[in-house]
Amino acid sequence: MDFATPWKRIRENEMVSMLTNVLIDCERMRHPHTGLYHYCLQLGNSILRQAKHEREKIAFYLPSSAEHAFGNRANYVSQHFIHKLFFPDTKSVDIWHCTYQGSRYYPFGKKVSIILTVHDLNFLYDHKRSEKRIKKHLDRLQLKIDRADHIVAISFFVLEDLKKHLSLDGKPTSVIYNGCNVDDRVAIELPEQPVDRPFLFTIGTIVGKKNFHVLPPLLKDNDYKLVIAGIESSQEYKKLIIKEAQKWNVLDRIIFTGPISENDKKWYLSNCTAFVFPSIAEGFGLPVIEAMYYGKPVILSRCTSLPEIGGDCAYYFDNFDPAHMQEVLVKSLDHYNKTKPREKIKARAKFFSWERAAMEYLNLYRSLAK
Repeated sequence: MDFATPWKRIRENEMVSMLTNVLIDCERMRHPHTGLYHYCLQLGNSILRQAKHEREKIAFYLPSSAEHAFGNRANYVSQHFIHKLFFPDTKSVDIWHCTYQGSRYYPFGKKVSIILTVHDLNFLYDHKRSEKRIKKHLDRLQLKIDRADHIVAISFFVLEDLKKHLSLDGKPTSVIYNGCNVDDRVAIELPEQPVDRPFLFTIGTIVGKKNFHVLPPLLKDNDYKLVIAGIESSQEYKKLIIKEAQKWNVLDRIIFTGPISENDKKWYLSNCTAFVFPSIAEGFGLPVIEAMYYGKPVILSRCTSLPEIGGDCAYYFDNFDPAHMQEVLVKSLDHYNKTKPREKIKARAKFFSWERAAMEYLNLYRSLAK
């Protein structure tokens, strides 16, 4: 498809004065069952609901695998790998919203206003990366920041990371939190792998930064199961989790589900005894507020953005010593059962709204269109 075709059609068929054409880069929707997929989907749908369509036309830059993800009311531009080499014409685009800092599709040399959303600088916390590779990532991101007209971070932690490691050079910035993904309009059915006893739940791509290998000791001296859901991106890391489970003699109580449907995720979140999330690199942590939506006790690491998101409605591991983590689990559940903070936790989750996020982005689009 010709990149400019949707805009040409709009302008030929709809003679609207002061029309602002916004293109939202959602090429990361090529990977279902990921946080970025749901970020794009939820934010895009909320923007469509709130846009003033008589003067704001929203289009999505999407791979063929995600075509029409936003229904018939949206405009679409097909993403193609050749665009890495020959970037398409943007003459009819007023604002390009790059929704992920690692996107390989960026209008560096084009006359278009750019909003760049930065989710994290997790590569800084990957101790396996060499200084040379870290510098390469920083240099690439600096080029995008230099070209952008406005920088959005998804947490204050991420914004401070940007200020510390990169030059914003007076560039306007905002913090726009993610929203809560849970859609409770559809009844929850039994998952493919239901659990028949109390269980702890966590979810995320199976990679080292999620730190899931510290969780097996939590099953010591109790009858809980541990459900770990998510794409098994690193078989080497999965083997480390299994090794730790064998060490603690609890492998028979650990369930790896692989990627799961929205229904299954909601079932695990709404039925777990606690949500445990020891991640050491998070720009936000969407699963945290999804668990809080159900009023569940969430026990998090104190790393990166997680204390900002959980606030005083979460419990925390101060370190990953097995004895300490076991003690935190017991004390957290005891406190939760005694104080019954369920409604307070749910209210915290509802603070993170996709409708709020969409309106804040729309206000940014409007400010750049003036």
